[in-house]
Amino acid sequence: MTETEAQPDGLDPDAFAFYAELADHQNKEWWLANKKRYESHVKAPVERLVDALGGEFGPLKIFRPYKDVRFSADKRPYKDHLGLATADDSAATYYLQLSQHGLMLAGGLYQPAREQLARFREIVDDNRLVGDLEATLEEVGESGFTIMTSDALATAPRGFRVDHPKIDLLRLKRLAIAAEHAPAEWMTAPELVDRVRAGWRTVRVWNDWIAENLPTAVEATR
Repeated sequence: MTETEAQPDGLDPDAFAFYAELADHQNKEWWLANKKRYESHVKAPVERLVDALGGEFGPLKIFRPYKDVRFSADKRPYKDHLGLATADDSAATYYLQLSQHGLMLAGGLYQPAREQLARFREIVDDNRLVGDLEATLEEVGESGFTIMTSDALATAPRGFRVDHPKIDLLRLKRLAIAAEHAPAEWMTAPELVDRVRAGWRTVRVWNDWIAENLPTAVEATR
């Protein structure tokens, strides 16, 4: 590693405090007064993290801090977190979220196409195939990742029994996994890069399963 490619120092400790304060000051005046703080203490360290991760996970993008409130009941104008993800929306993604609560490392399909979700449920319902899926989830679980159940159906999807032995998997609407970490010293140290890289390599196990077993987004629209 050359001097110009030196490991970044990690996140600024103020990033967590920034989002804690933003939660209580969702107004333009506070944002404008703290915008430079956001740029230097929150965004800039994440940009250095992106550079350090290199091209291993594909092009990465940092999401805008502003919310689109036009069609949302929640009219708070600013996001309560910084989101970072791979730029290819047609494939399973890698995701990082920074907030007052720490870091979340995640990935997979957040909005699977109807055909992708249908094939996933076919696999869950097939005793010959579901074992590989469960083994994959067990493997990523050993590194602290669990399947995301937010937005899951309250009941069984059409065509399946409520008492199906794999009902928890059948109810999923997101095919993504995540591991959440409370603020810790490694997040503000050079160790951050290796931790994120290791986490996303675990996510790759899940994303590889998706690529091998589900139709791509392009195939699903044909």
